[in-house]
Amino acid sequence: MRKDSPIQPMVVLTTAFITCAKFHCRSIAAANLHPVSAFPPPARAPPPRGQLLRQRICKVSLHSIAMATAQASEAAANKGLPLGMDATMVDEYASQSKLLQEFIKIPSFGKAWIFNSKDENKSRAVVSISQSDLLGNKRRKFLLNSHISKSASKSVDFQWSPFPTEISGVSAVIPSPSGEKLLLVRNSEDDSPTKLEIWGPCQLENEIHIAKSVHGSLYTDEWFEGISWNQDETFIAYVAEEPPQPKPVFNDYGFKKEGSSEKDCKSWKGQGDWEETWGETYSKKRIPALFVVNISSGQVRSVKGIPRSLSVGQVIWAPSSSYGLVFVAWSSDNGFQETSRKLGIKYCYNRPCALFAAPDPFREETEKPSTEGNKGETTTMIKLTAHLSSAFFPRFSPDGKYLVFISAKSAVDSGAHNATNSMHRIEWPADGKLDGSLGIIDVVPIVMCPKDNCFPGLYCFGLLRHPWLTDGRTMILSSVWGSREVILSVNVMSCEVLRVSPQDSDYSWNVLALDKNNILAVSSSLITLPQIYYGIKVSQTESHWEWQEVSTPFPKPSDEISSILAEHKFNILKIPISNPSDKLANGAKLPFEAIFVSHKDSASNPTIVVLHGGPHSVYPSSYSKSLAFLFSQGYNLLVVNYRGSLGFGEEALQSLPGNIGSQDVNDVLTALEFVLNRELIDPSRVAVVGGSHGGFLTTHLIGQAPDTFVAAAARNPVCNLQLMVGTTDIPDWCFVEIYGKDGKKYFSESPSVDDLCQFHQKSPISHISKVKTPTLFLLGAQDLRVPVSNGLQYARALKERGIESKTIVFPEDIHGIDKPQSDFESFLNIGVWFKKHMSK
Repeated sequence: MRKDSPIQPMVVLTTAFITCAKFHCRSIAAANLHPVSAFPPPARAPPPRGQLLRQRICKVSLHSIAMATAQASEAAANKGLPLGMDATMVDEYASQSKLLQEFIKIPSFGKAWIFNSKDENKSRAVVSISQSDLLGNKRRKFLLNSHISKSASKSVDFQWSPFPTEISGVSAVIPSPSGEKLLLVRNSEDDSPTKLEIWGPCQLENEIHIAKSVHGSLYTDEWFEGISWNQDETFIAYVAEEPPQPKPVFNDYGFKKEGSSEKDCKSWKGQGDWEETWGETYSKKRIPALFVVNISSGQVRSVKGIPRSLSVGQVIWAPSSSYGLVFVAWSSDNGFQETSRKLGIKYCYNRPCALFAAPDPFREETEKPSTEGNKGETTTMIKLTAHLSSAFFPRFSPDGKYLVFISAKSAVDSGAHNATNSMHRIEWPADGKLDGSLGIIDVVPIVMCPKDNCFPGLYCFGLLRHPWLTDGRTMILSSVWGSREVILSVNVMSCEVLRVSPQDSDYSWNVLALDKNNILAVSSSLITLPQIYYGIKVSQTESHWEWQEVSTPFPKPSDEISSILAEHKFNILKIPISNPSDKLANGAKLPFEAIFVSHKDSASNPTIVVLHGGPHSVYPSSYSKSLAFLFSQGYNLLVVNYRGSLGFGEEALQSLPGNIGSQDVNDVLTALEFVLNRELIDPSRVAVVGGSHGGFLTTHLIGQAPDTFVAAAARNPVCNLQLMVGTTDIPDWCFVEIYGKDGKKYFSESPSVDDLCQFHQKSPISHISKVKTPTLFLLGAQDLRVPVSNGLQYARALKERGIESKTIVFPEDIHGIDKPQSDFESFLNIGVWFKKHMSK
């Protein structure tokens, strides 16, 4: 979640997206169920750290504050101002919105591709960039080309095209392996056909129109997405929505029977049976199915034999084999005791999945034509990872001898929505026959308790389409290492893992593309805009790269933005655990981290503590326009990666399920105490903001530490698990995070009274009677992850207690509130809200 608050006081920003990105759906291990009182336990005495956080002295009663706020709102309305706008903050809206737009203008990097030439010292790069278009409420996408020249002195020169090329209306750009062809996917938002454009060096070679009766839009979401050229560049395999299922038709005579004319007048389609979907972002999508297109003839064929109970994705072509396609498939049997139930999958790596192989439908028909009697009846696919609960991101080695993939088996087995990954390989049969069982070899195991400054485990959110160095056995990928994103090399034969990005850097690094043994990467920090780097491998025998900054044609930010960034510094702090229990695993006793951003010349600024969502996610040190906007208003930032975050080993991560609302809350307060003891912040000006699980922490903190925070803001917060469990797309998250691993066993669509009592006890709403903090709520009306009712109920409960609050609902937004206009208005209001309450 993002944080945007240009206020002088200290704000705790808890951004915890329960699903993702950057949310990951959590799992809950359950202890034994015991009857629990339906009433919250009595308030405990404040911990010793409460003495360090100065209590605010309330000179006006809460009801007087609420009345004054209502009067100010009424006065604003009488002056013709927008509803709810405080007339005293109009100038703040104007100044902050102008600065926020300056941050929004800055483009961001997307994917990149590098194509080699016959001259080994020359290559060509294509980089995708995007920029928010507030007026159009969309992100505009561009491609920028460059020629790369390498010299014998190890220097490199990028010659960029003078202007980028906008790719309007394009859902995906997929170059062929040679770089001589380009696929543009144009998905349709209505009933018109999907278009696949095949481009050559100078012309459009073919435009293929695919009717909705064949399939719907292609999946381009980077999870189910699978668009893959074969090596000969004659066929493309991809994943698309299955064609619409027949629905009942009615007319003046009643039900229209099968075989009647579709052109009958006065008829209409009914709804038919409702089908489960994969939840957030997928509620309007049909089941993903697998297809292959001949790019010359335009003929499209579906891959037969895949049952509708499996949702497919991430397809790649296999080496010469009777089984030409390898893909990932997720079962829909995710309900209680494996009953048929699709649960939310966005940011949720804990959904069981496996690798399968299936024949190429064009080759299969050539070698063994199907008859009308057996067409589509026989399942010809083979499961490759039968004894592993999770397998995804498959990649074949360049010589075709190995199939390498990532597994989130720890997330699946524990129920946590994300956890430490592992990497595995399969030796692919030389004869292409997959009759026997294929052995799975561990390449990178799960790291339970990392040693100090050593590899903490693999946390992989994607792989390059071609991630291999020229030795054919070393992969280059991005991962998380504590509070940093890093680039790793993994030798899939020796199982050696090395950190490729600079060892002494607290910046975050991500790989964009490979140029043989050289690496194109992007690096940034919370105070540094993203910058492209080119890493040159020093020698063929050593795993060491020299990094050179690459000059790009991007316009420099305004003088104001440049000055703001240059005036700040950041450090990654190691926070010791407060009073660790003997029952904790060793990894859970290790320090967690927080990133502290401050002005170079002032240590007394107000501070914003930023907490990520998930909760099994991480807030890395990479650039964030939302955080930059916050500290541009004169705040310090304290970005807390509490225990349960990615990047610190599995034992630390698994210590949180079963302890939410206590361990994570205490870690935040411990981080605050840490910086207070070093006199880095002003304890009288602290605020908190977060989203999803970050909103859960935000609303917990203002209830459990009511005298600590002068203002709060919550984006789609989890406030009441009792209410959420029956309406969210991830009800299993509620059970796992409340009970721990045993939550998988207790998960049910009909929770018991004891379950509901536990949900209430661990929910922020159980502490609402103690809340004093003015709170802003930002809610997406279409959110399936944490439905809008959660935030509305809590906001209304504050109002009835006389606590000042403000609620903004974005009618068309989902959990992330990431439409450009909504994102802008959301953080602008956070900034103004904090300025109002932290300048007192």
